Amino acid sequence: MNRLLALLSALFLSVNATSLRAQDTLVVVELFTSQGCSSCPAADAILSRLGERDNVIALALHVDYWDYIGWKDKFAHSAFTKRQKGYAHSFGTRSIYTPQMVVNGVKDVVGNRPMDVADIVQAQANKGLPVPLKLNRSGSTLSIMAPAAAGLANADVILVRYTPHETVNIPRGENAGKKLAYTHIVTEWSDIGDWNGRAPLSATVPVNGSAPIVVLVQEKGYGPIFAAARLR
Repeated sequence: MNRLLALLSALFLSVNATSLRAQDTLVVVELFTSQGCSSCPAADAILSRLGERDNVIALALHVDYWDYIGWKDKFAHSAFTKRQKGYAHSFGTRSIYTPQMVVNGVKDVVGNRPMDVADIVQAQANKGLPVPLKLNRSGSTLSIMAPAAAGLANADVILVRYTPHETVNIPRGENAGKKLAYTHIVTEWSDIGDWNGRAPLSATVPVNGSAPIVVLVQEKGYGPIFAAARLR
């Protein structure tokens, strides 16, 4: 644990050294993780710290292919495994693994390597997302707005909800006997429409409950994320 804390400190010293240059530039970090994976708690902790930054949208997607090796992850969903496989195909690889982070839909990194994570997150923060996106919630209605973006590839508009944090006792599997903290746990993932950028994006969708809301605009076929916004 002391080694993990030291690595996390190194991560945020590295990230914060240039954060003033990109403090308003959003970065989307997806972590493919599992409660049954002994290499994942360090990555879960890194994602938690990243999620404290205002310019990072952190999303933990728990996959289900560890569920048959001693412990069933109660947050896991087959749709997240499918998404990870989609990224693997997009990146030209056949293998999937945990913990894997995918940043802005374009770069992947082993999620428990803090310096590698910091480098990719900062590079994407410096680059920025190409399209600004605005969200507004009024009661049970969410409004989504973005300006026209000429030359944009066909994209999916995706609505995400997540649980901010939860602690889990794990009696079996590779993490047996541990009490682990999880954050940014994705609970809903819905494709709510398509957009090609030729006209401004203007959409409304119903939403319920107090869970944070994230909207992503991502090139079809698990491509780059063009735009992102969050309401906590």
